[in-house]
This record gives sequence, structure tokens and C-alpha cells, in this order.
Amino acid sequence: MRPFIALSVLLAWPLAEIAGFVVVGRALGLWWTLGLVIITGLLGAFLMRQQGLHLLKKLSEQSQQGQIPASSVIDGAMIVVAGILLLLPGFVTDIIGVALFIPFVRRLLWSAIGKRVVVVGPRGSRGGFSHTAGGARENPNTTGKVVDLDEDDFHRNSDPNPSSPWSKGIDRDP
Repeated sequence: MRPFIALSVLLAWPLAEIAGFVVVGRALGLWWTLGLVIITGLLGAFLMRQQGLHLLKKLSEQSQQGQIPASSVIDGAMIVVAGILLLLPGFVTDIIGVALFIPFVRRLLWSAIGKRVVVVGPRGSRGGFSHTAGGARENPNTTGKVVDLDEDDFHRNSDPNPSSPWSKGIDRDP
């Protein structure tokens, strides 16, 4: 079912954009329509730069305070998508792009799709975290304490216990 939906969207999107150009072109005329497309592209580049710099500053502050910036990363991804949609020629993409620049719409969209998305923390963090619409929480897939050892931290006992089940079938170091 999902490939059918994706194919339908890929076919319907350009048709919707062409219909948008026809409707706006009839209402405003050719030159105003082209001007509007160019202005929305420039607006998208400007807004993406401005909000992107603000977001980078916010990410830096949260990282310095030791917080996990999961919601800022999600906002950043949506801002990048919004800017790309505004850069693309078309009025349907422009409407969606402008809507994604509004924080309320981003939160509403994340609350709808965030339940299915898991953002995993960097390697070396305490078992990772997942970020859903409710906020960061411990990863439910971890079942106990995880110990990450380097090669220097681990060494075999030169005289293992022969009754241990862990010593059976292990090649011993000379």
C-alpha cells in the first residue's frame, strides 16, 4: 500500500504545481506569476539562512549546557526541508514551505509523526536516547547496564577456571 501512496504523490505533485501556475497565472498574469516564484525562492533562501543560524546558536547553547538537543535537531531538519520547498518553483511547495517555518506547525507535525521516529544519541552515550513528541527519554530497548570496553580495558585471565562454562571452546593465549 505504501508504494502506491508514494507513487500517487509523485504523480499528483507536479500536476498540482502546474494547476497552481495556471490558476495564479490567470489571476495575476505571466510576469507577476514569475516574479512571485522568484520572490518566494529568495525568501526561502533568506529564511533558511536566518533561522538556520539561530538554530545553530541554540544547538551550541544546549550542547554546552549538557542537554540533549533532539528537539532542536528535529526543528533544524524541518527548517531545511521548508527552505528547500521554498526554493523549488511552485505554489504548492511554497505553501508547505512557509507553513513549516511556523514553529506551531512544526510541533503539530512532529506530534503526528514523532511517535514513529526514534532519534538515537551519539555512540558512547548512556545507551542512547529516543526522542518522541513527549521529549527525550531512556531507550526502552536497552535491557540493563551496558559496559563499553576498549582493548586495553579487557584482558583474559591467564589461568581460567576450568569449571566455568565461559572457558569451554575458547582458544587460550600462549
